[in-house]
Formats: sequence, C-alpha cells, structure tokens
Amino acid sequence: MAGPEAQEIMALRDLNVIERNEAGIAAAVGILKQRFGERFQTGKALREQHAHTTTYIPVQAPDGVAFPDSAEEVKDIVRVCADHRVPVIAFGTGTSLEGAVNAPGGGISLDTSRMNRILEVNPQDLDCTVEPGVTRQQLNDHLRDTGLFFPIDPGANASLGGMASTRASGTNAVRYGTMRENVLSLKAVLADGRLITTGKRARKSSAGYDLTRLFVGAEGTLGIITSLTLKLAGIPQAISGGVCPFPTLEQASEAVIGTIQMGIPVARIELVNALQMRAFKNYSKIDYPESPCLFVEFHGSDASVAEQAESFGEIAAEYGGGPFIWTSVAEERAKLWKARHDAYWSSLTLRPGAKGLSTDVCVPISRLAECIAETEQDIAEFGLIAPIVGHAGDGNFHTMILMDMNDPNEIERAEEFCARLNARAQRMDGTCTGEHGIGQGKIGFIEGEIGEEGVDAMRAIKRALDPDNIMNPGKIWPIRG
Repeated sequence: MAGPEAQEIMALRDLNVIERNEAGIAAAVGILKQRFGERFQTGKALREQHAHTTTYIPVQAPDGVAFPDSAEEVKDIVRVCADHRVPVIAFGTGTSLEGAVNAPGGGISLDTSRMNRILEVNPQDLDCTVEPGVTRQQLNDHLRDTGLFFPIDPGANASLGGMASTRASGTNAVRYGTMRENVLSLKAVLADGRLITTGKRARKSSAGYDLTRLFVGAEGTLGIITSLTLKLAGIPQAISGGVCPFPTLEQASEAVIGTIQMGIPVARIELVNALQMRAFKNYSKIDYPESPCLFVEFHGSDASVAEQAESFGEIAAEYGGGPFIWTSVAEERAKLWKARHDAYWSSLTLRPGAKGLSTDVCVPISRLAECIAETEQDIAEFGLIAPIVGHAGDGNFHTMILMDMNDPNEIERAEEFCARLNARAQRMDGTCTGEHGIGQGKIGFIEGEIGEEGVDAMRAIKRALDPDNIMNPGKIWPIRG
C-alpha cells in the first residue's frame, strides 16, 4: 500500500470531481457545430488527443474541440460556454504535463493552433507580439534574420500561449529567466467573454496590479490568452559548450553551486546522472563517459566564452570533475543539446515497453546537492528505474520514473516516491514544481507550498473572474478538502 503522504495526495485528487452539465454541454456542442462547421469536431480520437496525459492519470476527454482563427472567435466560443455553464479548456500543442488539459467535467477544448500569426516584431525595442498558437521554433525561425531570438527553451516545440499558461522555463532559464520574466503583456478572454489587455510594451510599470503575472502560470483557469508581447534577446556573437564528467552526482551538484556563486554568467548548466548518460548513449549515440555529467554552455564574445569555459573547468576540477571538453563548433553543440532535449525518449530505452512519468522540483541551489542525494536514496529504496536530469543552475531537476502504467503496485510506489520528493523540496524552502505546473497531478501539494490562506486567496481570485468555474475547472487546488 502507498504510504500516508501518497494516500493523502491521491485522496485530494480524487475529490476533484466536476459534475457534468449534460444539458448545457449538448446545447453548446450544437451551437458551436453550427457556427464553426468543420472547425468544430466531436470525433473520439481527436477528443482524446486533446486530453492526453503522460502520466497514469486517466484521460478525461472534452465533448468537442473548437479551432478558432481569431480573438473574436475565442470570445464567441467562451460566451457560448458561459451562457450554458460549460467548461472550456485551452489547448496549445499538448506538451503539458500533470493532466493540465484534461476535461474532468467534459466541455469544450479550445485549440489555438490556427491562431499562429506573428503580429509584430520591434527589433529596436527587442520585443514582439504573437498569437498563442505560435510555437517556440516558429518564432525563432522568423526572427533569425533580425539577429534576435526568444530564449525560453523547455525542450518541446511548445506553443507560446501554453508556455505562458504553465510558466515554462527550460535549459536557458539560468541566464534568461522563465516565461514570468519574458512576457511583457498579454490579452486574454475572461470567463464572461470580455477581452482584457494586461499592459503595454514598456519594460516596467507601476500601474496597478500586475495582471500579466496573474495570467502567466494560471494554467488557463482565469482566461484564454489570445496574444502575448514577449521580450527578445540578441543572438550571441559566440557560443561555447561542452560536457564535464564527475565521480558522483553530489560533486557535480557542488560544482554547479560553485559556478553560480562565483558569478560566471553561464547560459545553460544541465545536470545528468549516470543512468541518464547511459540512455543518451543508447539513443543519441553520443560518446561521453557513463557517469554523472554537467552539460554547460556560455554566450558572449569569442574571448569571453573562452574565458568562461576555462574558469568553469577550474571550478569543476576543484570538485573532482573533468576533463571538461568544450567546443565552439555549432554542429557539435547542436548534437549535444539535441541529446539533452531527447532525454524523455532516450530514457525509455532503459526499460523497453515501460512508460515514463516525468516529475520535477526546484530548491535553492545551496540545497541542490542534498536534495538530489536523498532523492537517489529514495529511488534505490523503492526499487525504481528513474534517471535524473536537471536545469541545475536554478536548482530545478527532474526524475523520469519508468513504470508499467497497468501495475497498481508500481503506481503506488511511484506516487509515494513523488510525494516524498515534493515534500522534501518544500521542506528545503523549494517548490513541488519548477516548471511543469500543478494541473491535476500535483493538486495535493499546493497547500503545503503556500498554506491554506494562500490557496484561499487563489480561490477568491478565481471566484471573482470565473464565478461559474468554467475555465479549466478541477486544476491547481482541491475543490474540497
């Protein structure tokens, strides 16, 4: 049986049942089918695709999928849903985790993939405005000739609306920040169909409440994002990067702390344990030691990236690491980071036929080594196969639990492990999710993070903006309990 922590979490998640409004759903489906024709679909396969989860959380499909072309059409869809008290769940590319796009009470999935226009680029101001369906790679392809790029890189080619909704970050966050720091303003349709603007293009403002940050990370529970104004960065003159092996994961973690505390402006510093390196060798055919490693990248001028690489190599050696093999050749760096971004798929080679449950926590970097060491002990205690990777420069790391999703015993062990991991991060003044979001999967941990009073404040905001609870209901906090 699962331990008490995991049992409590499962109980809270199971309480989050949204009662279906059958009459309202039938009416909304009929109206939207008539208005949108082929751009409103009710086929089972498509509906299930719009509620997929990468966990053992059961798929809870919507009753229909709408494909709007514009903010006006989003307003139209939301007003129909509001009139009939029907849930509406925003959908980008489906790369979110933790059951964030499930439809526990049915309703309408609002797919933003057709809203994929880049509306404005302002090179002199280093910003742009895009629709929510624009993907990260699409934007950077468009920006290539301007000398600018959008630095937030969660790995997957996610939609920018989805990245904002889950407050995504990724490998570049240690230098460029997360979506929270890189969304200047946005427009969103509220639950009553009104379109609001949260700000202008200015880099700072003291004009009232920070509505932009309220919607960044809200997981679609407050409104549907219809456009975003984003910060851009200049493409570096030079980039260097490489791999540095270490005898133990703890020594690698200590080297991360030393690098950050020395003020080296590292752009990426990714932590990989020995098991994950084995997976990389299996899948990506990279030729590096099968030991804990740091993947590191530096941005700047030719002279500065060389200096940064040399300084990092010296720090790594102090903690038993090395040799640090680095390069400024773009093709070699691309192969290295392609392997890192394929961590999910490479991990599956470690247990053919199993599926992966990816979870993440984030702690202050001074506690990173301790947190990872205790996590490795738990992996061994529970008899799990669970490689570790992490955006170590900001204290964020992931475990990928390889498991048989049809084996209740394995699910219980995985849940107990995750409960321990999340609770440990919170005890260390960290968070149960650095970038995945709460969704349904981590719904039982939010109160442990911000307290009952904090959750009540969130609920009050939700009631004020969405009194009928139609915006992605059943996510972030327990309805009862």
